[in-house]
Amino acid sequence: MYELIQIGERSYYIQSPAKIGIYLANDQEVYLIDSGNDKDAGRKIRKILEQNGWSLKAILNTHSNADHIGGNRYLQQQYGCDIFANGMEAAFTKYPQLEPALLYGGYPFQDLRHKFLMAAPSEAKELTDSGFPKEIEVIPLPGHFLDMVGFRTPDQTVFLADCLSSAAALEKYQLTFIYDVEAYLNTLERVAAMQAEIFVPSHAEPVKDIRPLAECNRKKVLEIADHITEICREPITFEALLQRLFSDYQITMTYEQYVLVGSTVRSYLSYLKDSGKIEGYIENNSLLWKKIREEG
Repeated sequence: MYELIQIGERSYYIQSPAKIGIYLANDQEVYLIDSGNDKDAGRKIRKILEQNGWSLKAILNTHSNADHIGGNRYLQQQYGCDIFANGMEAAFTKYPQLEPALLYGGYPFQDLRHKFLMAAPSEAKELTDSGFPKEIEVIPLPGHFLDMVGFRTPDQTVFLADCLSSAAALEKYQLTFIYDVEAYLNTLERVAAMQAEIFVPSHAEPVKDIRPLAECNRKKVLEIADHITEICREPITFEALLQRLFSDYQITMTYEQYVLVGSTVRSYLSYLKDSGKIEGYIENNSLLWKKIREEG
């Protein structure tokens, strides 16, 4: 863990729970793509940089989930480097308490205010601000989170952030976190059509052909959407639906899983309602979800 691996002429990644990318701008300066999950990850990154005689010029954050920005504050304090993030991701990086608040749907109780859901705050600039490396292409990857992006380096290495899960992770966790299901499916379609020397997903192994993994993720999303639709053949409340899905997919409920899976299921309900497959209605002061009957 935290092994430095070269994958392009000037591109590397650090093997960690969420892969950390490195682009070597010149012999001394590097750009970091994400920063790991906490201060300890930041220390390990700094050690790698020092061993190679590299100085950190800036951090490019793909998105603001805590496991991708957790090392930001430590590294910014050590190097005085800029941090760049996209749109709403920049706001969540500055004010990370927004993440557990979004997931919970209100003020998060203390058990949700920890480093796995809420990183230390750091100052972030927009990707359009001066100082962002012009040689690095920004790739919009909406769906998993608010304004997530990936990055393509000049040696044609593409860092794909969290837009893809490994086949093993999909089999184990089933309901991986998605903020916007329709946007996520559109992102998978665009990613499948991309060409590059190598693709580096944050939570899967690097590959030269991304199409099989993109299709695997697409099929899982559609499978879950269909399963939720079938459960809604009879009117059901959100909490009853969530309990059913935890049981069906053999997921152990914890506070963290409740908010992560719960938020994802709400996103599926929005997707299915907006696409005309289910309806929501109020009865006896309860919001019920029900499959819309197909004509004929």
